[in-house]
Amino acid sequence: MRIAILDDYQDAVRTLTCFAKLNEHEVAVFNDHERDPAQLAERLKDFDALVLIQQRCPLPRAVIEQLPRLRLISQTGRNASHIDVAAATERGVVVSAGGAGNPTAPAELTWALILAALRHIPKEVEALKRGRWQLTLGTGLSGRVLGVYAFGKIGSRVADVGRAFGMRVLCFGREASTARARAAGFDVVRSRQEFFQSCDVLSLHLPLSAETRGIVTASDLAQMKSSALLVNTSRAGLIGDAVLIEALRNGRPGFAAVDVYDDEPVVGGAHPLLKMENVLCAPHLGYVEHDTYEMYLGAAFDQVNAYAAGRPINVVNPAALERR
Repeated sequence: MRIAILDDYQDAVRTLTCFAKLNEHEVAVFNDHERDPAQLAERLKDFDALVLIQQRCPLPRAVIEQLPRLRLISQTGRNASHIDVAAATERGVVVSAGGAGNPTAPAELTWALILAALRHIPKEVEALKRGRWQLTLGTGLSGRVLGVYAFGKIGSRVADVGRAFGMRVLCFGREASTARARAAGFDVVRSRQEFFQSCDVLSLHLPLSAETRGIVTASDLAQMKSSALLVNTSRAGLIGDAVLIEALRNGRPGFAAVDVYDDEPVVGGAHPLLKMENVLCAPHLGYVEHDTYEMYLGAAFDQVNAYAAGRPINVVNPAALERR
């Protein structure tokens, strides 16, 4: 099959051990991101299968209907919300989305951002390069309050590290989430208001869905301390860039560290968050590490080979098999 791998920004896929799984196929790797649907359709019109890295490339109906050869969309991870699955099904295009993620990678990135923000590491490093020495006073963690919104696979790891640093960890979320937190020995707050008011560092670990989009409101943020740090390594849509920017301008929370944005990739340095002194921004690095890439892409390549062998796996839309 002719296979296109999209949005490999670092040109890393060909360096992975798992890339050998595609040796029997003709593979093209695209390192740039194509935003225009018409141009994207033109780029992909001669491919039988697409491999998508996370949710980097939306595939709406307007694109899928312009791909006459397309038979398979192989998604890394289980989230296929950026694909018009109904359009794919109508055209007999199988969508395979499965394989386990690596919760350790985004948890590590969360703590990298927390420490970098509270100790002003990027600012101090750049100042040192310009000949300056010690411009800021950092903020320590011991004795302060860490809020974890959603005690799942990632949130639980973030909470464990907070406890190791001597922080008081408060957890908030659905009943099942808070039940797990209690069982692990963490405190659970009585109300949403108490949660946002109490945290010195508040970290979001919810998946983005129709139900969770905008779940953190302007009112929630206005409850936070003027000294608090909000950390988002999950998805920007949990808050929305505009809501977060306005809250930061109003001084509550006082600081933010973000890895995600409403419209990605962010290029050209024009995003308002990049220009704010009280914000530390990273380019969606949560899952971008070697072992996670091997895991995600290896599973996606297995899906390609399973389809080519006539035994598709992790199929999101079984009806597409009947149509094809």
